[in-house]
Amino acid sequence: MKLTNALQGVLACLMALGVAQDSASQSSTGHLNGDYPTKPIRFVVPFPASGGADAIARIIGNKLSERWNRTVVIDNRPGAGGIIGADIVAKAAPDGYTIFMGNSGPMAASVSLYKNLPYDPAKDFAPVTLVATAAQILIVNPSSPLKTLNDLIRLAKSNPGQLTYAFGGNGSQAHLAGVLFAKMAGIELVPVPYKGGPLSLVDLLGGRVSCMVTSVPVAFPLVKDGTVRALAVTGTARSSGLPNIPRISEFVPGYEVDSWWGVVAPAGTPKHIISRLKVEITQILGMPDVKEYYLRLGIEPAVSTPAEFAMLIKAEITKWSRVIKDAGIHPQ
Repeated sequence: MKLTNALQGVLACLMALGVAQDSASQSSTGHLNGDYPTKPIRFVVPFPASGGADAIARIIGNKLSERWNRTVVIDNRPGAGGIIGADIVAKAAPDGYTIFMGNSGPMAASVSLYKNLPYDPAKDFAPVTLVATAAQILIVNPSSPLKTLNDLIRLAKSNPGQLTYAFGGNGSQAHLAGVLFAKMAGIELVPVPYKGGPLSLVDLLGGRVSCMVTSVPVAFPLVKDGTVRALAVTGTARSSGLPNIPRISEFVPGYEVDSWWGVVAPAGTPKHIISRLKVEITQILGMPDVKEYYLRLGIEPAVSTPAEFAMLIKAEITKWSRVIKDAGIHPQ
């Protein structure tokens, strides 16, 4: 009987130790053990339900829903170059149930474009991971006499102020990419801003503007079917989906503009939730069907640590601040 009591005591101690270890594990990893998520997640996209940011958010959101058996609601909040959506997330509860598809517009360039930005991109968000990169692309009407980027540069130099370039959104990355190209190429292009990319594309196809800067996801299918002609991409590498289209830097050394998209949460979101999101999204981006989806959009998968993403955001704020100041683009 004494042995039985002793054995029971040992078992009780072991059970207590196991409970303590489980509790310690739960406290150190928190929701990684299954407590998160327990309800739907709102994934805010600061642009309309079309284009690169929305397409990327939807594939990631769908996959998260499948893996977690929880609804991920894509909440499109366009306006003010992405500021409206970003501000919603910056002020949301830091509990992991509101996340944001950020890019260089609301997360970097807006710092220098708006006097009274209602949030601080470097302080009011908790970076999770990059999810994609892509170049911008310089396109012309297929009937344009401009066949190459050299043609455009030569014509612009011989006719200063005569060529126009369109873009959707004043201060957008497409706008700034064109400004930087003109400056570095030593040419003068007349900027023609539109309220959105589709409107500028209509005028490009109508022959009312000389060229247009837009994102690869938007232009990719149009280049493929011959609706527009691509002269060059802005990125550090040629697009895997358009490998025959040269980089602007092949004509203008040192030029480089890569679009990027990444997931962030409100500042103060617990680290274990950030870690869970990062791990899940990284695994999603490695899925063959997701890679194929990205390829069809003309974008490249990209992942990072939260710290690396934070460094990128700060570097982009500095870069576009210089471009905006040098170009004399005044804060709104």
